[in-house]
Amino acid sequence: MLEVQDLRIEYQKNPIGIDVNHPRISWKLTSNNRNVMQTSYRIQVALDDSFENILWDSQRVTSDQSNFITLNEITLTSRTRYYYRVKVTDNHENDSEWSNVNYFEMGLLAKEDWIADWITAPQKWNGKPSPKLMNKFSLEGSVKKARVYATALGLYELQLNGSRVGDDYFTPGWTSYDTRLQYQTYDVTDLLIEGENELQGLLGNGWYKGNLGWEGNDEIFGNRLALLAQMHVEFDDGKEVVITTNQDWEAAESQIRTSELYHGETFDASMEVEHTEPVELLDHTKDILVAQENEPVRKIDVLSPVEVIQTPRGETVLDFGQNMVGWVAFDIEGKRGQEVEIKHAEILDADGNFYTANLRTAKQTNKYILGGKGKETFEPYFSFQGFRYVELIGFEENQINLKNFRGVVLHSDMEITGDFTCSDPIINQLQHNILWGLKGNFLDVPTDCPQRDERLGWTGDAQMFIRTASYLANVGPFFKKWLRDLEADQDNEGGVPFVVPNVLHSDMEEPQDKTEQKPYSSAAWGDAAVICPWTIYIAYGDERILAEQYESMKAWIDYIKSQGENPYLWNTGFHFGDWLALDSKPDSYIGATDRPYIATAFFAYSTSLVKRTAKVLGKMEDYRYFEELEGNIVHALTDEFITPNGKLAVPTQTGQILALMFDLLDSNAKDRAVLKLKELLEESDYHLTTGFVGTPYLNHVLTENGMNDAAYKLLFQKDYPSWLYQITKGATTIWEHWDGIKEDGTFWSTDMNSFNHYAYGAIGDWLYRKVAGIELNEEKPGFKDFMIKPYIGEGLDFAEANLESPHGKIRSAWKKDEAGNVQLEATIPPNTTATIHLLEAKTDNVKESDKALSTIDGIVSVNADNSGVRISLTSGEYAFTY
Repeated sequence: MLEVQDLRIEYQKNPIGIDVNHPRISWKLTSNNRNVMQTSYRIQVALDDSFENILWDSQRVTSDQSNFITLNEITLTSRTRYYYRVKVTDNHENDSEWSNVNYFEMGLLAKEDWIADWITAPQKWNGKPSPKLMNKFSLEGSVKKARVYATALGLYELQLNGSRVGDDYFTPGWTSYDTRLQYQTYDVTDLLIEGENELQGLLGNGWYKGNLGWEGNDEIFGNRLALLAQMHVEFDDGKEVVITTNQDWEAAESQIRTSELYHGETFDASMEVEHTEPVELLDHTKDILVAQENEPVRKIDVLSPVEVIQTPRGETVLDFGQNMVGWVAFDIEGKRGQEVEIKHAEILDADGNFYTANLRTAKQTNKYILGGKGKETFEPYFSFQGFRYVELIGFEENQINLKNFRGVVLHSDMEITGDFTCSDPIINQLQHNILWGLKGNFLDVPTDCPQRDERLGWTGDAQMFIRTASYLANVGPFFKKWLRDLEADQDNEGGVPFVVPNVLHSDMEEPQDKTEQKPYSSAAWGDAAVICPWTIYIAYGDERILAEQYESMKAWIDYIKSQGENPYLWNTGFHFGDWLALDSKPDSYIGATDRPYIATAFFAYSTSLVKRTAKVLGKMEDYRYFEELEGNIVHALTDEFITPNGKLAVPTQTGQILALMFDLLDSNAKDRAVLKLKELLEESDYHLTTGFVGTPYLNHVLTENGMNDAAYKLLFQKDYPSWLYQITKGATTIWEHWDGIKEDGTFWSTDMNSFNHYAYGAIGDWLYRKVAGIELNEEKPGFKDFMIKPYIGEGLDFAEANLESPHGKIRSAWKKDEAGNVQLEATIPPNTTATIHLLEAKTDNVKESDKALSTIDGIVSVNADNSGVRISLTSGEYAFTY
């Protein structure tokens, strides 16, 4: 049966408060049959869920497109809810029924829609303590619909009649606040009562006013906390009332005495809040307001502590068994005024003591003062921690019960779309660690780490991990939002800052040569401006992100061109290089790979991606320009870094990897680079020496250049340096350093040693794309067409990956027996096509469900060559043996 399911609007299910004037509809098809392709669709949009008031009917449109159909024909208005449904016809002339009815609701689309005032508390309550702003109002009549539109300078939480409004946390989110400030929309219909109501807003310092960066800077974006909110209430009789923040509101100090993202929160439940004062109006722009663009941060999971530990130093410590991000909620009974503290840490030291030196100045301490009124529950409002272990201070013995403590996991509420399992439990733990690295560091922006005095949106880390992230979760909206801030923070020349939002205005060291400017951009870091939108495009088929980011992408290329005397070589300025690689002097941050070489290689690669972007967008004059530019860059790189006999003069693993991955070499130089890489691996006894730049591509290059056995050897290494070494030391997330904990139990350092740092988790991309073999087709992005081409190697008996793609579930699962026979099960979702590439197979030996390929429905063609057998397929579930 043909069905239309999983309808989305701008990636979201039934959103309220969007501000996209021409939103796009997507859906998936389900069918029990093979060879199902959509041949036409029909969309209806109405003002009611019974479709009696239809605004637009596309009628039958001949097309196989089922993602990102743009609604151009309707003029959308603020605060209006629209209902939509879809039906399709397939290639067998089967018509689906209408899909379930979905909806989307617009937010405030024009500046004039905002009639509320910015309000703030008196200066004495401006963050220490957190202020509480409140207003009482009366309603008469039966409420039909009520919405609150709200934002803040700082973080905010709304409460209506004593109930928390919404399940979002850390709103309004972190953006480049000088140019973009998100607002949220909440349905509060069920929270209102007839008669007197009270709306309150709690404010916290957050990213706007709080402590950010390792030098402890405060008030980077502003120095006054403020709230902007308006509630539209519609009654059954047609009347409407609007309640806004204005001069009539009152302010008070709250029981939140201090609150900082890095340092934690102090809450005094023994304090009675009675005194109020009038709020102050704040003159602040509303021109920068935009609706929430990505999934908000929410409570996603709750973990229980696994044991209580008494350390050699006498500390009482809870172990949650997982390095996580969020906070500890706890229940407690005690006397009024009792003070308890919870400190957070990722690790215990070699002696088993609580270890916080790697947090640097971040205190990560929550403090609670009991009110003494029976059972009390604490969890912070405006602070989060990165931890596995917590130290309990001030608790009495009868208050320490594992059942009273809960580890609350928070991150942006992205849909988890991928999973990978195999026959080796330690590789499954690696996959687990990679996923938890994403969970811990995708809290509204892609951060480097979630625990120390940093937690910043490092551009390099983001671009290195985004391909892996796109398999693990639906990160389209997450990166669309972040990339808008990247563009906003580019300098006038197109330079991309190290972190986005950019808060390192004063933290970077001054150059020794005072004629030079402070470092602002670095190769491989700034290339996030190009690599990230391109990756979202190919992963989800979202062409709009290329159109929206195109000027930013071009500006980055123009910036690089302007940096040196030779416009085709980037051999000037500061670069991080192959960060934390192991081929330089011991304990060095920067690897041995020549930094101008890395910069020029990424210059060529990003130019290639912008060239391809121009082609997708139909900008053929630009395409020809970037095609020529790419050729000139590769030519300049060849002259500078390749000897006349074809030897790459960058004798490191990363040097070879970039040249091969970015296709920078002619055939002779390519052959020599492959041989050199093999030689370097043999010299290191098949251990990697790569850092942030080379690691994401290492195993791909090996597999694609006839060294799949070497790639598997690297994967399975358990001694230092390797991915699995961390796991042998108890890691539950990915580490910043290959030897964050050294073999003798000591630590790499105290100043920069995160144990939740996702960059090296980029190996996950290889697990999905090469071990399981699920590889997209860039010419038909969003997995409209794709390949399943598993590279089977020694050490695994089976591997399976599932991916919820934009068109439906893709599955690849292979297993081999002792005789070397392989069974591959594959799922191809409706309205897609795929190629199964069975490496080293012979056509005569390949069966599908024990039948000859020539007899199988759904197979379009079979081709064989020296590499194996290629089978072109339509949708369905298949089981091949060979």
